[in-house]
Amino acid sequence: MAIQAHLVELERKHKILEEELHEALVHLSTDDLQIAELKRRKLMVKDQIERLRHTAEATVH
Repeated sequence: MAIQAHLVELERKHKILEEELHEALVHLSTDDLQIAELKRRKLMVKDQIERLRHTAEATVH
C-alpha cells in the first residue's frame, strides 16, 4: 500500500503544479523562466507517476 500512498501524493503535487502553471500563464507579469520551471517540475512529477504506476502493475502481475 505504500506505493498507492506515494502515487496519491504525486498526483496531488501534479495538480498543485498544474494550478500554479495556470495562474502563472494568466498573469502577464510572470517571467518566462518561471513558467518553464513550472512546466519542467510538472513533467518530472508526471514521469514519476508513470514510473510508479508501471512498477505497481509489474508487482501485481
